[in-house]
Amino acid sequence: MTSVPMPIPSRTQFVLDAIKHRILTGQLTPGQALVETELAAQFGVSKTPVREALKTLAGTGLVVMSQYKGVTVRMVDADMAREVYDVRLLLEPEALRRAVRRGASLDEARDALTRADRATDTAERSLANREFHRALYLPCGNPLLGRMLDEVRDQAALVSAVAWAADPSWEREAGEHREILRLALTGDADAAADALRAHIASFVRRAFPGAEQEQPAQQHQQARHQQARQEQARQEEGQE
Repeated sequence: MTSVPMPIPSRTQFVLDAIKHRILTGQLTPGQALVETELAAQFGVSKTPVREALKTLAGTGLVVMSQYKGVTVRMVDADMAREVYDVRLLLEPEALRRAVRRGASLDEARDALTRADRATDTAERSLANREFHRALYLPCGNPLLGRMLDEVRDQAALVSAVAWAADPSWEREAGEHREILRLALTGDADAAADALRAHIASFVRRAFPGAEQEQPAQQHQQARHQQARQEQARQEEGQE
């Protein structure tokens, strides 16, 4: 018998959204303690919705619960960045490739890019960038793949927030986003996926030099893919 997820009570959802926003915009920094009584007083609620919100955030990887240290915002280091971005490297380019091949609409991705360009603060721009990436992978045709990527969205955003605080790179990433979308809109699924993979890998490589982005198997797979495309191009030239 399939269980049905219970909806989150409105007060808990309010607290959850507020704490997440503070974490992803840097108002609450990695390693900072999150005290239930203090948060309850700030939000004008009892400790119960705060406790439930923190449990949910622990499940998404944004906070850490310890018997000795209590609840803290998750620390970000090269190992954590590598783990999160390895998942993205494995799944996100393939999801985009499938979305393009099935002719999915990318209007939401285009709209998200426009909002990012018009953003007036870090929080607004960060949210728009997250929506851009989600709009690329969500219409892949595989709901499970979309949910798997959704599960690492918050952790990826935390990595980005820490990296941007140290070295803002909005313009470079915006240019890469536009190129990814351009390739996707032309219908070149492989080129769009390759551009997205390069974008994801280069970001964490710049922000966390100690994190190796691609494992040998990934590199081998990408090389084989590139060789196959080159061979196909040679064959097409020979037929002309």
